[in-house]
Amino acid sequence: MMLASEIYDVSPATSAVTILRHNGVDPWVVDFGAPEREEGGLERTLTDHVLAVSDAVDRVHADTGRDVHLGGYSQGGMFCYQTAAYRRNADVGSLITFGSPVDTRLAMPFGLPEQVAAGAAGLLADSVLGRVAVPAWVSRTGFRLLDPVKSLRSRIEFILQLQDREALLAREGQRRFLEDEGWVAWPGPALAEFLRQFIAHNRMLEGGFVIEDRLVTLADIACPILSVVGSVDEIAPAPGVRAIRQAAPRADVYELCLQAGHFGLVVGSNDEIAPAPGVRAIRQAAPRADVYELCLQAGHFGLVVGSKSNTITWPTVAQWAHWRAGEGELPADVSRVPDDDSAELVPKVRNRLGYGLELAGGVGVGIARSAVGTARRAVRTVEGLTREAASQLPRLARLEQIQPGTRISLGLLVEERRRRGRDETLFLFEDRAYTAGETNERIDNVVRGLISIGIRRGEHVGVLMGTRPSALALMVAISRIGAVSVLLRPDGDVARELELGQVSRIITDPERASLAAGLGDVHTFVLGGGGGPRRLGVPMTADMEQIDPDRVALPKWYRPDPGRASDTAFILFTGEGERIRLSRITNGRWAMSAFGTASSAALSEGDTLYSVTPPYHPSGLMMSIGGAIAGGARLAMATEFDPATFWEEVRRYGVTVASYTWTLLHDLAEAPPHPGERHHPVRLFIGSGMPRGLWRRVERRFAPARVLEFYASTEAGAILVNLSSAKQGSMGRPLPGSAEVRIAAYDVESAQLVLAQDGLAIECGADEIGMLMARVQAYEPLSSVPLRGIFAREDAWLLTGDLFRRDSDGDHWRIDNVADVIHTSDGPVFAGPIRDALGDLPAVDLAVAYGVRAPESEHELAIAAVTLRAGQELDGSDIAAALAASPNTAPPDIVHVVERIPVTTWFRPITGPLREAGIPDPGPGVWSLDPETGDYRPATAEAAVG
Repeated sequence: MMLASEIYDVSPATSAVTILRHNGVDPWVVDFGAPEREEGGLERTLTDHVLAVSDAVDRVHADTGRDVHLGGYSQGGMFCYQTAAYRRNADVGSLITFGSPVDTRLAMPFGLPEQVAAGAAGLLADSVLGRVAVPAWVSRTGFRLLDPVKSLRSRIEFILQLQDREALLAREGQRRFLEDEGWVAWPGPALAEFLRQFIAHNRMLEGGFVIEDRLVTLADIACPILSVVGSVDEIAPAPGVRAIRQAAPRADVYELCLQAGHFGLVVGSNDEIAPAPGVRAIRQAAPRADVYELCLQAGHFGLVVGSKSNTITWPTVAQWAHWRAGEGELPADVSRVPDDDSAELVPKVRNRLGYGLELAGGVGVGIARSAVGTARRAVRTVEGLTREAASQLPRLARLEQIQPGTRISLGLLVEERRRRGRDETLFLFEDRAYTAGETNERIDNVVRGLISIGIRRGEHVGVLMGTRPSALALMVAISRIGAVSVLLRPDGDVARELELGQVSRIITDPERASLAAGLGDVHTFVLGGGGGPRRLGVPMTADMEQIDPDRVALPKWYRPDPGRASDTAFILFTGEGERIRLSRITNGRWAMSAFGTASSAALSEGDTLYSVTPPYHPSGLMMSIGGAIAGGARLAMATEFDPATFWEEVRRYGVTVASYTWTLLHDLAEAPPHPGERHHPVRLFIGSGMPRGLWRRVERRFAPARVLEFYASTEAGAILVNLSSAKQGSMGRPLPGSAEVRIAAYDVESAQLVLAQDGLAIECGADEIGMLMARVQAYEPLSSVPLRGIFAREDAWLLTGDLFRRDSDGDHWRIDNVADVIHTSDGPVFAGPIRDALGDLPAVDLAVAYGVRAPESEHELAIAAVTLRAGQELDGSDIAAALAASPNTAPPDIVHVVERIPVTTWFRPITGPLREAGIPDPGPGVWSLDPETGDYRPATAEAAVG
């Protein structure tokens, strides 16, 4: 786009085609034509161009029977990267790119700050360029403005040589090409898509760009790459070009570095269009590729046209093709791009005066950049934090303005996403992308289907589904009607949950239709899986996919998204058997969690939030779905977590934020290094319940990504968040707008609040352990009965069931759940501090603590179980030292090593099976506490029975 294909054959003296043919290479040129003169040319999208290049590869491969070396200049090289990734390397022998940036943040025009340029790009893409094409003269003028000194110098040289006709004729073709004939219009839709995906969101580097509704990442590139870089290219900087190393981890990447500017890569001059940093970003985008570089002291145009391209670029490309065919050696000027980011592959520029004022200025800027690099990184950190804080203010303001009568709901926020940009991607699932417009169209169709089977506002509707697009569409559709989603757990007691949720209609997916079919008088309907004839185990009339939404008339009572903050929106279930608990979630409570997650994680349109937690889990509903929708981010959902494929999914979806529950990240943190892990785009892991030791390992291994830990009470809307990594293991501080929390003195043995003489509860001081209390709003529906008159007359508070302490800085630390406290003969022992203390040991993988009834006693023994990391050993002195440093609990009586600690479906460690196994038998890997010295000694029979 912007330049005609004649750039590869400007004149007999400057012709890539001629040079390649002379060197025994068969060149094929993809000519898109001039869009302004082609039928429908100005309506082309970026996807059209990528698919056209892919089609050209098919045709050349079919005609020649050989793999194709795919090459492109500037944005053409970006097309090559995108095409190879889209094809998953099929029939592509290698990639050859000239000044093609991968990290577009390093190639902002006129030195604009990244956030300003990205914001402007998004605004232009959404409001202007989707409808208006960019004429050729605008592109030509824009490039002249980027290089005014060079433009002026070219005109002066032309005037001074008017008397020398022979000198003029030699460069006339090149002059006419750059002055007028080489420029073509840029189709508006294509430019809008380019700006949206690769400037505003930088998805060349981070992955997750969309080609024909399919998610694509440069990390899928595995063929060798030759990257031609202009050492003085300020438009495609070398680091941005070399980021292909990070983006395509499987490819071998080589480099040819020219002392030239952007046009000098192909025509001449020094490159200020694709500066080397942005070009070299291919290392990040393709970390599994072999990346090679040809670095020339040339500008952006000089890489492919001009004297250097005639003598270096194109002969080297021909040698590269022969080398790849096994017919020669690797060209001498080509170097392998190293994985080390600090490596400098750009040669020092000599004879600066010969390049004139433009080159001297560029080199001066480069020296200044190098001198203040460290200071600038520090300033960027401060600026980034300031921008993040400022961007969250509107969300926090909206959160604090929510009142019982405020109109707010899941359906309303999804509709707001459609209004902001119907063509923006909203949902990602199984390598497919769904826009806000497509998602809302499906939701509106489901609304009509629900109305046709009799669903009305306020009705409780059972939802029995796994993770799939139809599950999300159904939940939003129920919200849009104003009904209540009763989210049933497929692995739970469905019949009991139906009874508790007061459900008369249940909607399931095809895979769970049989599970729902035998539930008594409940009417079962099936949604999802397409509308063709099928056997579902239910009557055909119950198949909602057979409903034609166009034939359903909306009743007069229907008003889209009528939900108020005080209305119940969802019903969730926790616990098992007789301990199943129902939680009513209002629209206001859901919105609080959604906006709270979005604000705490600083989610934006450039983010993709990845979740394997299903919608019926509180974390999936409140944090993942809610945070992504409220934050404007893309929501990527998967059906299971597999460490072997996690990094591939991160790259394909362009994940920047990944959610977790409890120990979900354990296997990932302990897995062998994965190629896609290098230079990964993830900046945050968000969730709740991560053990402190695992937290530290995750941040150490996956730096600079950090953990954002939340705590949320089951009811009453208490939300704590740890925004800083300075206090790993802390639950942090209350989220603005969430329920007020206090810690009240609590007697664990009697399970009662400790009251003052006036009958009110005593609020704990710093580092005192007590019950976390959440203040109840008058309109909040609760399953538990709140206590009144706790800290003041007529107030209302709910016991969360969790014991906490608050340090002198105001940060909250979870000690234990009251049900997990171990009642020994010496008093209560808290399991949480034991788990954290042992989990901090380098040898320990995971740790839990629990109580086992001592023989012939009413009290319990405190027992800790640990698993060891591979190749590690543990001894009693390590155990004693770790527990002595934990002042918040008494030490356990016994510590023993086990092969594994069982976890729930959602990775929460459980102690039931260990408790049922009883007191560990004496033997290797078992230590008992010496109460006199505090030491842990190998267990004997006497110590084991207390």
